Amino acid sequence: MNKKIRCAIYTRKSHEEGLEQAFNSLDAQRLAAENYIASQQHEGWVALSKFYDDGGYSGGTLNRPALQELFQDIENGLVDCVVVYKIDRLSRSLIDFSKIVELFDKHQVTFVAVTQSFNTSSSMGRLMLNVLLSFAQYERELTGERIRDKFAASKKKGMWMGGNPPLGYDICDRKLVINVQEAKLIRHIFSRFLILRSTTNLARELNQQGHRTKRIISKTGKEYGAQLFTKANLRRTLINPVYKGFVAHKDAVYEGEHEGILEPEFFDEVQRVFEKCPHIRGRESAAKDQALLKNLIRCQVCDVSMTPTYTKKKDKRYRYYACSNHLRGKSCTSHHKTIASNEVERFVVQQVRELLKCPEITAKTLKSLEGQISTDEAFAMLQQIDVIWDSLFPIEQYRIICLLIKAVLVRKDGIDVRIHADGLQSLLLHAGMEACL
Repeated sequence: MNKKIRCAIYTRKSHEEGLEQAFNSLDAQRLAAENYIASQQHEGWVALSKFYDDGGYSGGTLNRPALQELFQDIENGLVDCVVVYKIDRLSRSLIDFSKIVELFDKHQVTFVAVTQSFNTSSSMGRLMLNVLLSFAQYERELTGERIRDKFAASKKKGMWMGGNPPLGYDICDRKLVINVQEAKLIRHIFSRFLILRSTTNLARELNQQGHRTKRIISKTGKEYGAQLFTKANLRRTLINPVYKGFVAHKDAVYEGEHEGILEPEFFDEVQRVFEKCPHIRGRESAAKDQALLKNLIRCQVCDVSMTPTYTKKKDKRYRYYACSNHLRGKSCTSHHKTIASNEVERFVVQQVRELLKCPEITAKTLKSLEGQISTDEAFAMLQQIDVIWDSLFPIEQYRIICLLIKAVLVRKDGIDVRIHADGLQSLLLHAGMEACL
């Protein structure tokens, strides 16, 4: 009596179209495999009742639920033979197929393609499988090249090639058309960036004003989008040439069929600002906003940074630092969710100026410098910084603060200023080097 050979039938269809039919492509594949197995009953072949069907999954990847379930059953010793309608139902990738064959060999599982009369139990069958699969992969790559070439040609003509429309536009007859209300927001975003020169500050301002990203409704009625603005999505908006009437493809930009929201000259001016070194833009923004403790002050209760922000009343700006969790609408149990900038900055500056005038700390610092700078020079430098502090540019004050202060922690019951252990040493070395220039 022949040994019983347990046969698993695997079926796959790349698209979901037609799967709702009473007898679909997966059913047809399974029927052909069952008939083939029935013809081999004299060899002990038996079809397993379990279905391994992947409807709507590409053969270019192994990340398919039914296929992964089949692999698991093979590893558990539940399958002796895998039967498919055609080889490409299992995989269209030669590399992936070699991995599958390796798994089959490891667990002594054979593989049969019903319509191609291939059986991996023979060396000739293995050779022919590899040859056939090579052609299948070639055809797939050729199709991909044709699609990419058509896509590139369409982009060169300025056509919109699908996807979600950007903020400021809607899709009508597969073309971009201006959404009047959203277009006003786009003009506002670009104009404010030229003034603020900071995506961080711009995102915060837009969110506080109640603005959100584009709201999308899919064909199935599902809603998504309408999120808070972030540095990342603002960056994508600010560099998108679609807003001056162009479309981008890889590194090239082509004149589009749609109408631009912005004048090309205005869009290009924003790009010149954006192409500046981010550190330069950051310094300009920090100096303008006078955020002396930016990146230093933290909410100790939540263990997150506190963000510099402001409110305006009758054209007067009131600056303060706010817990980042509180700004994002998350819970913050601190009594100081927000704290006036002037109040905390005045306190920290006072700590810094007292540090600069402390002879004991200066003497200890000079000892660690081992003669790199004289005592008289050190005291003169520190005294000069203290005297001219109020006349220093904000960016210079910020630089000194960053050298001396490690962190400013806002606790429930007060403020804790953490000093850099070698902060004064760094400040003296910087001041000494600048004096030599």
